[in-house]
Amino acid sequence: MPQPTSYRPTEPPDSPVNESDSDVDLDLEELDPTASSHVQASRLLGHSQISEQRAPRIALRNIRMGGLRRSGNRGRGFGGLSHSRDGSSDAVGLLEDDAQGQRYSDGSARADDDAPLLDEHRSRPQRRSFASDRLQNLAHIGSSLRLPSFMSSTTPNRQDDDAVVDNKDDPSTSRIIAVGLPQPTRYPPNLVSNAKYTAFSFLPITLYNEFSFFFNMYFLLVALSQAIPALRIGYLSTYIAPLAFVLVITMGKEAYDDIERRRRDNEANSEEYVVLHFGEPGYHGTALRPPKSLNSKSLRKAERQSFAQRDRLSDIQEEEEQAEGQGRGQPSSLVQEISKKSRDLKVGDVLKLSKGQRVPADVVILKCSTPEGVQAQIQNPENTESEALLVSPLEDVADQSDPSSGKGKNAEPSSSHTSEDASSGETFIRTDQLDGETDWKLRLASALTQTLPVEEFVRIRVTGGKPDKKVNEFVGKVELMASKYDALNGQSDESIINNTGHSAPLSIDNTAWANTIIASQATTVAVIVYTGPQTRSALSTSISRSKTGLLEYEINSLTKILCALTLALSVVLVALEGFGNTEGNIWYVKIMRFLVLFSTIVPISLRVNLDLGKSVYSWFIQRDPGIPGAVVRTSTIPEDLGRIEYLLSDKTGTLTQNEMEMKKIHVGTVSYANEAMDEVVGYIRHGFVGTLNDKTLVTPSSSYNTTAGVTATRTRREIGSRVRDVVLALALCHNVTPTTEEENGRTVTSYQASSPDEIAIVRWTESVGLRLAYRDRKRMVLESTETGKVVVQVQILDIFPFTSDGKRMGIIVQFHERLKTTPLGSDGGEIWFYQKGADTVMGSIVAANDWLDEETANMAREGLRTLVVGRRRLSHEQYQDFSTNYQEASLAINGRDAGMQRVVAEFLEHDLELLGVTGVEDKLQRDVKPSLELLRNAGIKIWMLTGDKVETARCVAVSSKLVARGQYIYTVAKLKHKDNAQDHLDFLRSKTDSCLLIDGESLMLYLTHFRVDFISVAVRLPTVVACRCSPTQKADIAKLIKEFTKKRVCCIGDGGNDVSMIQAADVGVGIVGKEGRQASLAADFSIEQFCHLTKLLVWHGRNSYKRSAKLAQFVIHRGLIIAVCQTMYSIAIKFEPEGLYKDWLLVGYATIYTAAPVLSLVLDKDVDENLANLYPELYKELTSGRSLSYRTFFVWVFVSIYQGGMIQGLSQVLTEVDGPKMVAVSYTVLVLNELLMVAIEITTWHPVMIMCIVGTFLVYIGSMPFLGRYFDLDFLLSWGFLWRVLAIGSISLVPPYAGKLIRRTMKPPSYRKVQGI
Repeated sequence: MPQPTSYRPTEPPDSPVNESDSDVDLDLEELDPTASSHVQASRLLGHSQISEQRAPRIALRNIRMGGLRRSGNRGRGFGGLSHSRDGSSDAVGLLEDDAQGQRYSDGSARADDDAPLLDEHRSRPQRRSFASDRLQNLAHIGSSLRLPSFMSSTTPNRQDDDAVVDNKDDPSTSRIIAVGLPQPTRYPPNLVSNAKYTAFSFLPITLYNEFSFFFNMYFLLVALSQAIPALRIGYLSTYIAPLAFVLVITMGKEAYDDIERRRRDNEANSEEYVVLHFGEPGYHGTALRPPKSLNSKSLRKAERQSFAQRDRLSDIQEEEEQAEGQGRGQPSSLVQEISKKSRDLKVGDVLKLSKGQRVPADVVILKCSTPEGVQAQIQNPENTESEALLVSPLEDVADQSDPSSGKGKNAEPSSSHTSEDASSGETFIRTDQLDGETDWKLRLASALTQTLPVEEFVRIRVTGGKPDKKVNEFVGKVELMASKYDALNGQSDESIINNTGHSAPLSIDNTAWANTIIASQATTVAVIVYTGPQTRSALSTSISRSKTGLLEYEINSLTKILCALTLALSVVLVALEGFGNTEGNIWYVKIMRFLVLFSTIVPISLRVNLDLGKSVYSWFIQRDPGIPGAVVRTSTIPEDLGRIEYLLSDKTGTLTQNEMEMKKIHVGTVSYANEAMDEVVGYIRHGFVGTLNDKTLVTPSSSYNTTAGVTATRTRREIGSRVRDVVLALALCHNVTPTTEEENGRTVTSYQASSPDEIAIVRWTESVGLRLAYRDRKRMVLESTETGKVVVQVQILDIFPFTSDGKRMGIIVQFHERLKTTPLGSDGGEIWFYQKGADTVMGSIVAANDWLDEETANMAREGLRTLVVGRRRLSHEQYQDFSTNYQEASLAINGRDAGMQRVVAEFLEHDLELLGVTGVEDKLQRDVKPSLELLRNAGIKIWMLTGDKVETARCVAVSSKLVARGQYIYTVAKLKHKDNAQDHLDFLRSKTDSCLLIDGESLMLYLTHFRVDFISVAVRLPTVVACRCSPTQKADIAKLIKEFTKKRVCCIGDGGNDVSMIQAADVGVGIVGKEGRQASLAADFSIEQFCHLTKLLVWHGRNSYKRSAKLAQFVIHRGLIIAVCQTMYSIAIKFEPEGLYKDWLLVGYATIYTAAPVLSLVLDKDVDENLANLYPELYKELTSGRSLSYRTFFVWVFVSIYQGGMIQGLSQVLTEVDGPKMVAVSYTVLVLNELLMVAIEITTWHPVMIMCIVGTFLVYIGSMPFLGRYFDLDFLLSWGFLWRVLAIGSISLVPPYAGKLIRRTMKPPSYRKVQGI
């Protein structure tokens, strides 16, 4: 089989690929094809090895800088690298001859215009540039040489590494990584950061956020106005202290939240990983015999002045002869295991990962093996198995028939040395934290690196593209260099690479991205290629933002009304006096003084009270025993939990546990489920135990084991045979590998696979009597669970893996008829093709039948994931015919996949014998069904966004009752053109009670071309299920709903792929998953189960919003009433802007005399938790925002005007217009009025409320003797003071309270109705 072409994408004329320079090296042969061989022989080299006709490569920079060299300036700059050579004048002469008047844009010298500049289709001999050759000599002086920036091919594109653009496959943007060595280019650190601020940005951003609120800016201006003597009223601290207090509280809370985020990030960044450190092999006291010098090395050391050509191929031959003759003399490095924290990992570091570990950065897998194997290699480098230099990626395939046969110098320790065990280069990863897909993904080490000893990894160079957010794409290559200095210097001897298999392509199958989890038992050795912000998961995650609650914006708009009221009042009072009649002060100064006096109308204490309230709500949430493990990470938005109208949920790990269980199997005439599975066990016992002797194995056509007993009826025998066939098919048609591990002293068998469905099915076949005992790439062994004997042994001929497009998986196996330990030959043994897949594709592949559609529909209605199983027998001639055609199709350059699929369809996929249908259940999280129903009744529209397949999403939507029974599911999938896109939208407009199921491809088309039309239709539907969604699409949907509806959107998820969506939402809820803290770290609220969300929204969210709305209105009332009193006073004293309550009275009123009772309103609740859950419709009322609306606001404004007018007016009438007696009466009534208004507003009393109200009253009484500066103390002790206070207080309080009682009786609120039931 020909060697695979190494990765070499189309190269634009000015794009350097894998070179030591940032310029392209040119062949003399290309510059002058007719004369180059003559020039080469006669002028440059002059020794006998010319016969290979290898033209030295000349750096383009040498041509460009010819003038510099000719003018005698070779002693500086780039030219100096080769200036000291003897004989270099010949080389320079050659350059001058060949490059006279030529520029790179010309493309050739004395050749046709059509001559290619860079011929990609022929493997031409090439040589390194002079500068690079010289660099290699310099490199041996020290252990490593950090190249200057102009010598590194990655450096010119350094600034591009941080930007993600569409031209990622452009080779000029690729990065070259020397494995295990320091990189010449700096890359970002491997840090996870969910923090919103840095030490420098914290103050500017938080201050900007604070003063973007109108009332903060208003109070800042009021406070600054007190610096002007003409505007000063009372103490300066009266105005500055409250503002400073508010800012300190708010900024302190933001700082605390961010410090907590950093602390949690630090946990992830401090995770320890084992890193392989590659030291110099001669050190650490190891007595290693020095290797025999190679030709080129002796040439280089003996005569550095001679410009003799280094013969790389002869070096390779010598090196192999050394290895074969006496074993490798000295490895390239000495390997040690060291421990590094995640934050200290760098590009090029080699990680050793084991089962269950999170991958900390984007890596390329180099080797997968059993832990013991890797350990032995690392600890005993001198005992490493001898290995030739050249490693063929396809050697194990080519050598299968005779793995021990040598091939001269190309003999490889490939499959002959690596037994069929975990050293086959396979590992499984779980990607549900990255893309939401439940399937385990099979990942492979490149064959080039899998067979290489760990000590030789320093000779590997990995080339990859730019950082990119596409999680399902990667193109790169891995190269094995002659030494680690070649790998470090970035040279590319393409002649050797292409001719001898030193290069292998890398694809997505060779990678593991950050935040995936290693699922295999095998130890995985991998090199880091992207770190920190350049990883796939980080690029798919949006930057966290500061979130502000809807209540804040509503209060902000109300304060603007209050400010306008203040300004109007000030102007009116000055106007009533007359603008020209003002005495002492100019009229506009009086207006300014009035504005300062009325500044209490816009209450600065509002922010303090609300922020303290938020802290109380957060405390309640975190201490609730009903939602253990709940964490509030953003304490600024708990009220928004009570305003949610759209819930966007992930599926995997959020609604489901990602644990599959086989529930049902149907074999055409009979269906088995639950207890009926015992019958299946009986059939399998009889079908797979009654073999003639221990050596005889079961095949599909075995006749002696189809009966369930002598007396069985013909029908029963047929059913038994069908059951046996379908169980055998399920036991063979999969990609599951059994693994054993020790647990508490006993051996436990577990299964690894790319799909949990397959594991569930294989576990089921084991439960009914047929266990998968052994599996590798070439054979599979099944044994009876009852006897423990091997009953089926097959050779795997071909596997056709599951794809999202094909929706099916197939396998061709050849059965052994007798127990054998050696591989089966090409003759003998039945060959069968088994296939399983979705009913939508298998319906046309299996033979005609009358029951398949009905049964799959029945299972789908139960929410089961259905798989249709079929088989077909192949003769040896048919298989050979298929194999030949399939092999030809697999070698095609263009349309390879389509061609291979065409061959499979033509030879295999038609008229399959239909064996049966399986139904697998994806287990739901606890209480998901009642939780979704309750949320729907609460008026929340639920969308499910998942990265999983369409069929899976549909099944979970049905089984979780996200889609109501009988509700129509309208599917839009594979929509590539916008021609009929509008038709789908028109249908949905006419059927607004249906559920929309849409895939990512169609969704992208709608979001691109029909953004507004799509969202206007989708938001009216009760349920939308979007599958195959990328993390970015999830975030886009959340933003789109917010922009279009202006409603509150909540997003909930558990994986790294949900972080963008969570951060884009108004409220982000993260579930602490089995692996991931990533979603919960980035979320505003973190919970442990989906069912906890109902309590978070329906109970805590409702209470938070209702309490904050009541608290905000009460604080506004408290500020308004004192402003009304001030207005009445100013009118009475002939419109003079003098303060009624000054200094301590003003500060005390808003703090110790009223603060605690008002704040105690955060403990109020209108219904208990049971009623809130029983009547989720109570939650629906909140979304309209009636608790804090313009209507309720103006009701409070009128109450404040009435009470303020009564208190101040009657105080002045009953005592005096201006004096300490009036101040004593009006201030006392004012304080008592507020305390009693709080008592009137409380629905459910709490002991703390009583303590606050009574305690505050006693504090006021106790402080009165100390208020002699403001009050007439003698008057306070008289009956006249007491009756005035009681009379004015009654007139102020009775009418509002009576009005409230009448309104409650005439039109009771909903919570009163449910309490009365």
